[in-house]
Amino acid sequence: MLGSSSHIVVRRGRPSDAKVLSGIFRDSWRNAYSGIIPHQHLEGMISRRGPKWWTSAVRSRESLLVLSVAREVVGYATLGLSRTRGRIGKAEGEIYEIYLSPLQQGQGLGEHLFEGSRHALELRGHAGLIVWSLADNQGALDFYWRRGGRPIAETVELIGGAKLKKIAFEWN
Repeated sequence: MLGSSSHIVVRRGRPSDAKVLSGIFRDSWRNAYSGIIPHQHLEGMISRRGPKWWTSAVRSRESLLVLSVAREVVGYATLGLSRTRGRIGKAEGEIYEIYLSPLQQGQGLGEHLFEGSRHALELRGHAGLIVWSLADNQGALDFYWRRGGRPIAETVELIGGAKLKKIAFEWN
C-alpha cells in the first residue's frame, strides 16, 4: 500500500543512493531484458554498474533523478539534451533511462518519475521530449503510449551480437 502522494518524491540522486540504485539497475534490467539482450552481454552490463559506478554517476550528473516512496528509493531516471536533436523529431529533451524496481511496477509510480523527469527537462528550457525503447520491451512501449508518446522513428542497434530494433517516442 502506497499511502498518500506526499510520501512519493522525485529528487536528485545522492551518493548515499548508490547501493540501492545498483540493485534497482540489476533487477529492472534483468526483468526487462532477459531473453532480449543476450545473457552474457546483459550480465556484463549489470556487473559494470555496481555501487562504485553509481556513486561516481550521482556525483557527476545533475541529470539523475530518483523516485522515493516513504523515503525508500524505488526508481531512477537519467535525462538531458536529446542525443538526436535536429536529426530525429523536434524534441530538445530526452529521458535516457527510466526504471523502477520490479516489485514497485504496476502501481502508478512510473508516472511520478516520468512526469518529474519531464518537468525537470522543461525547467531547463528543453521543449519536447524523446525516449528510445527496445521494440521487444512491450511493457515500456505500452507505458510510453499511455503517457501520450507517439512513435516517430526506428533504428537497429547491435547489442551483444544481436540486432535489436529500437523505437523513438516523442512528446511535443
